[in-house]
Amino acid sequence: MTIIDFLLLLFIAGVCGSLGQAMVGYSRGGCLVSIAIGFIGALLGSWLSRQLKLPDLFTISVGGHLFPVLWSIIGAALFIGGLNLLSRRRAL
Repeated sequence: MTIIDFLLLLFIAGVCGSLGQAMVGYSRGGCLVSIAIGFIGALLGSWLSRQLKLPDLFTISVGGHLFPVLWSIIGAALFIGGLNLLSRRRAL
């Protein structure tokens, strides 16, 4: 994997993470948070699709590695939704 492939992978993860954040309404964090959420979403979404025996619908090959775009967005939305439920502020 070259540096260009790595940067492209970071860009794709950032876009997927920001789309997942937008679906849930989460607006905290910046570019690095979106990239991290995109990768966590890819792990969570891929695991979920394997458990439910669902196909990979939209994957992008970057440097010989497949990145599941659709499952990354869905996984990011689920991850952020779970975080919002756990860290919800309580009114006094």
